[in-house]
Amino acid sequence: MNRIEVLAPGLPTTVQDLGREGFGPMGVSPSGAADPIALRLGNRLVGNAEGAAGLEMTLLGGTFLFPDDALVALTGSDFGATLDSAAVPPWTSLEVKPGQTLRLGPTRSGARCYLCVRGGIEVKAFLGSAATHLLSGLGGYDGRALKKGDSLQIGASKGLSSSSLRKRTVAATALERLAPRKVLRVTPGPQSDWFPESAHKLFYSSTYRVAEESNRMGLRLEGAALEGGGAEMISEGVSLGAIQITAAGLPIILFVEQQTTGGYAKIANVISADFSSLGQLRPRDDVRFERVDWDGARALLLEQERLLASEHLIV
Repeated sequence: MNRIEVLAPGLPTTVQDLGREGFGPMGVSPSGAADPIALRLGNRLVGNAEGAAGLEMTLLGGTFLFPDDALVALTGSDFGATLDSAAVPPWTSLEVKPGQTLRLGPTRSGARCYLCVRGGIEVKAFLGSAATHLLSGLGGYDGRALKKGDSLQIGASKGLSSSSLRKRTVAATALERLAPRKVLRVTPGPQSDWFPESAHKLFYSSTYRVAEESNRMGLRLEGAALEGGGAEMISEGVSLGAIQITAAGLPIILFVEQQTTGGYAKIANVISADFSSLGQLRPRDDVRFERVDWDGARALLLEQERLLASEHLIV
């Protein structure tokens, strides 16, 4: 079985697929790729099912030795990757020969880069998923971020035929349409009516900055504090992308390793079509919010999925 040897782990690098849905009532959040579109496209470039497990690198990439041949693709943010000193373009499939080393550096654009390999990364599934949940230490590679010396097993595939080795890339026009957004579209949250009109006007007119304390559990924002919404409430189930307003009046966007219940009022919820944009936000990035209605949110998601299903997406 082919393997990948970890020479340097990155900061951090984890095994992720599209997550484990449906276990919120058990207190288990979905985890999975912070930028699911990047993972889906990377898997398609190498001939995998869209949900196959790959490696998610955050802010600083790792160094990986390939003892055997492989077909790989790097998607998401540009981490300045090289293969034995030759530059590796993102969003393009690449043949790796036995003994070659893939190196990634610090990010040049967003927050996360994905390494997908033909056959996927093979780890023991937890609740039907390979996704690493760092907070609980479950899933992925021993429930943790990778370390130097780890050896990753690549799943079985039909081999690298001449047709599979044909260079494939994501169309530039599609990448433009799928580019991460800094104006996040939102629908009203379940407690949006707890906030006065002045708070809504401030929320939608302000620029917020992603705080250094942000992680896969939530994105803390710095900026204008909102009044209202501070009344005590019984904790209730929360959704991915929910925007809670803390007692200090500042927003927290719940992310892929969110707690499954919360007691803060939620003024809004990031729409599904913009979840991937959340995954590419870095500390000190500025974001704004734009309100859309339910029909508009659904239409935007359907439009995105039609693009992802297009036969012209990958060339």
